[in-house]
Amino acid sequence: MPLTKRRRAMLLAAGVMLPLPVLTGCSSDDDGPPPPAAWDIASAPRSGTTGTGTLRWALDAAPTTLNAFQKTADTGTQRIAGAVLPSLYTLDARGRPQRNGDYLTAADVTSSDPKQVVVYKLNPKAVWSDGRPIGAEDFQAQWRALRGTDEAYGTARNAGYDRIAKIEPGDKEHEVKVTFAKPYTDWRSLFTPLYPKSVMDNPAVFSAPAAKGLAVGAGPFMVREVSDGSVTLVRNPRWWGDRARLSRVVFQAVPAEKRAEALIAGRLDLAEVDRATARRIRATAPDKRAAGTKQGSSAPGKAGAPEPSLGSGREAAGAEGGATGDTDKNRSQTRALSRFTLRKALDSAYTQLALNGTKGPLADERVRRAVARAIDRKALAKLVLKPMGLPSEPLGNHLLMAGQPGYKDHSGALGDKDTNAAQSLLADAGWRASDAGRQKALDGKTDDRGRRHSAPTATATDPATDGATDSATDSATGMDSATDPATDSASGSASQSPSGTASASATNSERPSDAAPAAGDAGRSGRLGEAAVVRKKGRPLVLRFVLPDDRTAAPLSTVGERIARMLEKIGVRTEITKVSGESYFRDHIATGDYDLALYSWPASAYPATDGRPIYAKPQPAADGSLVVEQNYTRVGTDQIDQFFDQALSELDGGASRSLVSRADARIWAAAGSIPLYQRPQLIAMRKGLVNAGAFGFATPRYQDIGFRR
Repeated sequence: MPLTKRRRAMLLAAGVMLPLPVLTGCSSDDDGPPPPAAWDIASAPRSGTTGTGTLRWALDAAPTTLNAFQKTADTGTQRIAGAVLPSLYTLDARGRPQRNGDYLTAADVTSSDPKQVVVYKLNPKAVWSDGRPIGAEDFQAQWRALRGTDEAYGTARNAGYDRIAKIEPGDKEHEVKVTFAKPYTDWRSLFTPLYPKSVMDNPAVFSAPAAKGLAVGAGPFMVREVSDGSVTLVRNPRWWGDRARLSRVVFQAVPAEKRAEALIAGRLDLAEVDRATARRIRATAPDKRAAGTKQGSSAPGKAGAPEPSLGSGREAAGAEGGATGDTDKNRSQTRALSRFTLRKALDSAYTQLALNGTKGPLADERVRRAVARAIDRKALAKLVLKPMGLPSEPLGNHLLMAGQPGYKDHSGALGDKDTNAAQSLLADAGWRASDAGRQKALDGKTDDRGRRHSAPTATATDPATDGATDSATDSATGMDSATDPATDSASGSASQSPSGTASASATNSERPSDAAPAAGDAGRSGRLGEAAVVRKKGRPLVLRFVLPDDRTAAPLSTVGERIARMLEKIGVRTEITKVSGESYFRDHIATGDYDLALYSWPASAYPATDGRPIYAKPQPAADGSLVVEQNYTRVGTDQIDQFFDQALSELDGGASRSLVSRADARIWAAAGSIPLYQRPQLIAMRKGLVNAGAFGFATPRYQDIGFRR
């Protein structure tokens, strides 16, 4: 299913700039293997599992709905839907849709003129858990609920369903014929998950809270119980496919900050964890230098590379509790964590810097481009990814992740980091450093009224600097596990994972040239590497940088502070404003109350569909407000919209991807959104658990997950 419903609570931005340079960059091979660190799964044959057991899987929060199309649906909703409902198409490790033979024997576009027609041939064995065969009436009910014509449903999205003209039984038994009013390239995104007509026919059932459960399903598992903080799944007795190797799956709500405690107490078997917990698990390996390879998956796309040292086991054990001695408590916790292994991959999501182009200095495209040219994306990717031994190349595309079919690095449409070019762009926009401003920079950090300005302080060491030791790097660096600034939790839908604290013992000589002064530097003249603040008509260029103020948001703070230092080099001052994670999206990002912000978006296997609302040109409403859809920087153009519209209607896959590429290059040139890096996915997994781990893009095959014999 397209990811727009998840993106509702996550975020991204768009913009425009012409003319464009020739598009260049690396292209992925559609038939090639997954890129490094695409996934990290403990693969094993089904016959090697016990065929029983209960898996306890951590969620950020208890789901409020079991309907993946509801506005309140989250990662928990999606995980449960994947195990109990039909997915006509799943995703492989490269994010490519794959027909699911459990439900479909075939699905083809049988006509494109005068109308696009898709015929789905259903597996004759496919039945709902109440015994009724899956059929055309289920497709019809889902289409009517999601096409956007009935306000009683209030769906989170109707992309694709609104292009369907009619659905009817096919010419043969077990066939469903879907006729489109307008061509739709992403037709494979539809009807995943597929709900029974008993859910989609009734708005009250469609909108029911999770506590009501899900009476009818059609997956290897079915919902048995929904209680406070957990959802229990059991085997579906009417499942016709490979029998589930687990007897039960219990999804438990465990907040990010309590994951380590739950793992130590033995209450979880599988959980996405923060960076500090990942360090502690890796530190329990008997030979830490070999841990990176011994714990890797034999499946394609494993992380595999040797990992940097993360300090001794004693240091890791004391990272959260503050204890450094070899106490009984530390030994007990180490023994408990040694029962787990760490699986790591590049997540199917990325973090980006958003620039609000609707007001203030950033309304000028030249200023946005100057800010973008000041950012060292390679250093930021290295800052976040290198400490965990993951590939640290910055992301070069807004719409596709590395390894996805059609991926190309279009950052050349904007240009690499170039301080001189950035300053020239500022000067062209009227922002220049006066002689008085240069003198102020020498005399100390002051604002335009002569008051000392408190900029964000840097960590004591710079983990992205080659000269830093591995242990210093790991203690000073935050790992961004954010995807949902609205809920700010730890797993795929929404989290910023806690980072370790910066080392306080580093000397001044260990700090890089662009680091902010430490406390002992307060008497020094100016900040290291600082340029004079640029001004226009006497007014300094100051940008309000809004970040979530939560323990779990520490990694975003680390990245934000580094960006602030980069901007100082071109004379741009930032004022970092910390707000509560609960209100970060609702009260600031969604309302446009920021100049700069950091947040993450999930990637999509269907970029033409899911990219369109994020980059759509805002349209004025009748009351004078601006309808922005999901374009939270409120920058867009008719040309970008046109490329998306053409891509959506182009049934030739290669031609559609080419149009998506052209849209992405123009989004880069606009400098409204600057992709930084794919997020790290860090998974704690109980030893002996197989066919699970860091899935990346890949759809879990729930019936194969189990415990070794």
